[in-house]
Amino acid sequence: MDLAEIDLLEDTWARGVPHEAFALLRREAPVFWHPEPDGPGFWAVTRHADVVAVSRDPATFSSELGATFIDTQTDEALAQLRLTILNMDPPRHNRYRRLVSRGFTPRMIDRLVATIERRAARIVDEVVDRGECEFVEDVAAKLPLEMICEMIGLPEADWPRMFELSNTLVGFDDPDLRATPEEGEAAAAEIYAYCDAVAADRRANPRDDLMTALVQAEVDGERLTDLELNLFFVTLVVAGNETTRNLISHAMLALIEHPDQLRRLREDPGLWPTAVEEMLRWGTSIHNFRRTATRDTELRGQRIAAGDKVVMYYMSANRDEEVFEDPFRFDVGRTPNDHVAFGGGGVHYCLGASLARAEIRAIMRQLVERLDDVQLAGEVRRLRSDFVNGIKSMPVTFRAR
Repeated sequence: MDLAEIDLLEDTWARGVPHEAFALLRREAPVFWHPEPDGPGFWAVTRHADVVAVSRDPATFSSELGATFIDTQTDEALAQLRLTILNMDPPRHNRYRRLVSRGFTPRMIDRLVATIERRAARIVDEVVDRGECEFVEDVAAKLPLEMICEMIGLPEADWPRMFELSNTLVGFDDPDLRATPEEGEAAAAEIYAYCDAVAADRRANPRDDLMTALVQAEVDGERLTDLELNLFFVTLVVAGNETTRNLISHAMLALIEHPDQLRRLREDPGLWPTAVEEMLRWGTSIHNFRRTATRDTELRGQRIAAGDKVVMYYMSANRDEEVFEDPFRFDVGRTPNDHVAFGGGGVHYCLGASLARAEIRAIMRQLVERLDDVQLAGEVRRLRSDFVNGIKSMPVTFRAR
């Protein structure tokens, strides 16, 4: 492979993470100008140090100016995206993030640990004697969805529909999950209408949940508009569900493919804290986020013009040979492990990091301790997306220990 063959757009990811391309870029062109068939092109940033530098400099590399997706947005789409915290810059971002951040602090997650572990045990109870399951739907998807829906305050009967809608919203480039743009629009309309109904109920009947916190919140003396509430709701449901689901699927696949590391975990439960961090590094669930240069600048010797797209590749940063010893070895005892699975730090560091860690540890520990001889029973089908590192389906067989 040479630099002229580099392609980091959608179809590449459906086949697998392009590790060979990333290794070449880190070695020869760590800040690389990547063409777009229907756009101006973008700078692909693949080294750990540069991903961290861009993440921590929102004044130079803006989330708000062009939003965080690679594609160039229409003015209408951009105006809507800028209503979500992912696509805001400080100080506005900080004010909106504070509205929900108290629900995700390590202290708040510590209070939820018993609930998380109880739910994880029940999810494995439901499959342990079957000897086979569709891992994504039957195991990986359940705990993150249940926890975020419970924290928002949604009735349990509605959780399966939230799973379907979030799939449709995230899988807009995947033919299995969204056949037409109209279906995507219909999913968005349904989830917005649902949010409006829940918000109306919480205004009349406040509860101790995130939805009540949002409808009662004020930014600069004003309540959130219906559209702002809708977009906050979608961000919480999708980000609190899809990312951790995919991390759990990748973690299970890593243990299937590295049985020696599975044995290490069983023999030494003291490795769980480092094992969870390695699962995060190994199965990084977001491929990239984009920033837009606010001024002419320079990164690793490359001149970047004001208005240029700058795209950070987290999976590449998490395999950076300058930071990780033997980065293509899955090592449940790896330390140090300065991964960027939750972003490279700065104002957009993942709000749900503590929740994700607790969920991954709870469900993976149940699986490791209770299932034996877990094997793939069919194709691991990946999501066609250059944004989400998703697994659509992963059939497995196993024996109860």
